[in-house]
Amino acid sequence: MAEAPAFYARRGGRRADWWTLLHPPYTVWHLSYVVLGAAMAPRIDGVALVLSVLAFFLAVGIAAHAYDERAGHPLGTAFTDRALMRLATAALAGAVLLGLFGVFWWDGTNWALLVAIPVGACLVVGYNAELFHGMMHSDLVFALGWGGFPVVVGYVAQSPGASWRSLLAVAAATGAGIATTYAQRFLSTPARQLRRRTVEVSGTMTTTEGDVLAVDRPLLLVPLERALRALSCGVPLLALAALLAHL
Repeated sequence: MAEAPAFYARRGGRRADWWTLLHPPYTVWHLSYVVLGAAMAPRIDGVALVLSVLAFFLAVGIAAHAYDERAGHPLGTAFTDRALMRLATAALAGAVLLGLFGVFWWDGTNWALLVAIPVGACLVVGYNAELFHGMMHSDLVFALGWGGFPVVVGYVAQSPGASWRSLLAVAAATGAGIATTYAQRFLSTPARQLRRRTVEVSGTMTTTEGDVLAVDRPLLLVPLERALRALSCGVPLLALAALLAHL
């Protein structure tokens, strides 16, 4: 049996395809940045937070991943290209509509959030659909767009006003989001290489004690994916802790 294309991937019908397409560990991880950003505001508006998380779920959890899968079906789901395109378009449109609702119809006009909406749409389409000959498909854009941007939007969606204390807090949280997203990228790229594009790994490693150890796929893959699993739990827990600090 062929190795799964990701540690969270499932096989066995449409339900398994949906699970795999949504990348649950990574989706929860990146939605946590929205929560972390909101928690940097002096006061948390629960409705604004829910709308923000839902919008990012549609944009990142569904639209971005549907665009990714359409580009060669790396996860091997049974979704057709047409279905993936429709899914991505509908999810991204839903995210934009939720954003506009937050801008104009929830607790006054939020101009900062209005600016964030086209930026977010451009990130999803430009990065995941690899527009402009893949110019936006880079480690830097991924770290800024999937780690920093959700923190900032989660914060501005709260209409927090301006205070140096909050701005410094959200700047630090944004830096943390960018740094941990870089870490994800540096771990997941070689992990994908090993799972999806490597036929065989062979060789030996000699320790300082003179022991000779075999180098194989599990030796290289396991620490990468254990780190990814740990981060996909740790970042949401950190966001939850920041949120609970407001209670």
